[in-house]
Amino acid sequence: MNKTQQMISIRLKKLGLLIYDGRSSARRSQQECADAIGVSLDDFQSYEKGEKAPSLPELENLAFYLDISIEHFWGAESLSARRKLENVQQKEQLRKLRDRVIGASLRAARTKLNLSLQDLANKTAIPEDRLGQFEAGTCPAPLPELEILSSALEITVTDLIDQRGPVGKWRSEKFEIDQFMVLEPDVRQFVCKPVNVPYITLARRLSQMSVEKLRSIAETLLEITY
Repeated sequence: MNKTQQMISIRLKKLGLLIYDGRSSARRSQQECADAIGVSLDDFQSYEKGEKAPSLPELENLAFYLDISIEHFWGAESLSARRKLENVQQKEQLRKLRDRVIGASLRAARTKLNLSLQDLANKTAIPEDRLGQFEAGTCPAPLPELEILSSALEITVTDLIDQRGPVGKWRSEKFEIDQFMVLEPDVRQFVCKPVNVPYITLARRLSQMSVEKLRSIAETLLEITY
């Protein structure tokens, strides 16, 4: 085996591990990935074993399907290992905190309608002591019961979705990305260029000014230019 063949062999093994890592991090099966990129299961298994190499379009489709950066296949970072390192205890603490926040929101909505726990129990057929546990955050409210409660309290489940925590931040960022993608391609390209940041900053400041202030600026510009 010559040097080039050795390099190709090493690259195949590394690429196979990265493909396996990306699939594992996204929790997808080999069959799902094979179907997503249009190859047979045998071929995909050969890719992961480092016996064969996928084409660039196949890697692009795989990255798209797994929702990971295609640069992952040129890197050395383990996505699945990073996921395992996430603090499980913090997740548990966050879930308990969310249960308390939801409970406080339910209690506030009930108080606003001047309903007692017994009144709410009568309206929803959910036992009063269970409602009390929901409001105290000591028992998580299953979604079907939460939907019934939301209707009785004249709110929506959407009102109870995380707004400030990790999920809320993720939803906000996703909304902003969706809004950005609605813009015309040339506008997106303009915004993405760092050299245009001063113009964007200026536009933001102008948008925050009152009509009177903008009129004053416009009049000053007219005096300067004429």
